[in-house]
Amino acid sequence: MGKPLDALPLAERVALTGKWIALEIYTPETLPLRIIEAVGDSARDCLHTLRGRGMDPLRFEFLLLPAAY
Repeated sequence: MGKPLDALPLAERVALTGKWIALEIYTPETLPLRIIEAVGDSARDCLHTLRGRGMDPLRFEFLLLPAAY
């Protein structure tokens, strides 16, 4: 995705309802705006996407997105 969760337009947020996302775990070295790096139907899908992009899944948290409202 490449966007922060809080910056998604409503239509995109609604489309992601019930999907899993991967966000980099916040540390003082990372930016406060955590970018969505992977989206999938399961946390496992996100994990495979991250590995496929050469990213370390241990640096990410996986969240199931509830409805926006």
